[in-house]
Amino acid sequence: MAIKTRVKTAKGRKLSSTRWLHRHLNDKYVQETNKDGYRSRSAYKLIEIDNKFELLQAGQKIIDLGASPGGWSQVAAQKGANVVAIDMKPVNMINGVEYIKCNIINELKILKEKFKDQKFDVILSDMAPESCGLKSLDHIRIMLLCEATLSLAKHFLNHGGKFVVKILQGESDKDFFNELKKMFKKVKYFKPKSSRSESTEMYLVSLDFTGSRSSME
Repeated sequence: MAIKTRVKTAKGRKLSSTRWLHRHLNDKYVQETNKDGYRSRSAYKLIEIDNKFELLQAGQKIIDLGASPGGWSQVAAQKGANVVAIDMKPVNMINGVEYIKCNIINELKILKEKFKDQKFDVILSDMAPESCGLKSLDHIRIMLLCEATLSLAKHFLNHGGKFVVKILQGESDKDFFNELKKMFKKVKYFKPKSSRSESTEMYLVSLDFTGSRSSME
């Protein structure tokens, strides 16, 4: 049985922050990261997605968007994939992973110039904006990120490729789901067990990219 860590209140720390810290320190996935050597608990989300949908294979070319601190890149690299980790924040070196500092919303042109006509087998996005605490606004902000990731996927994804993107459920995710359905043969909602139950976080897993370059430019 795991021994729970008690978190004492501290001067200047809100009660809500103390509760969050207590939950975080006693989260079994946080504890597993220390044992397994992953950089974030989100690594287990990708492991679950991969176990369900068989995303990752040796030799694939993969883009990991919003990669910092590198948990998803670690999982993909361990599968033998060639990973490009993209984030505005730094990602410390991981074997088999190339890091590019880039804001995909404002700097997509940089990636187009760097990769030119290269194509990728899988594009992953665990990106989310900093939460403002207002669910409706957080939803709108993450859906804007989703649209940016899809724009990148349209340009770089191989025919038959796979695309995974995090959403927060709300009034716009169905429209995005329907947009994906026009470009992929299979699109599924998936909530990993490692996602916190109280979170509206979900993943849209899209398989077998069929979109043509002419219809996307």
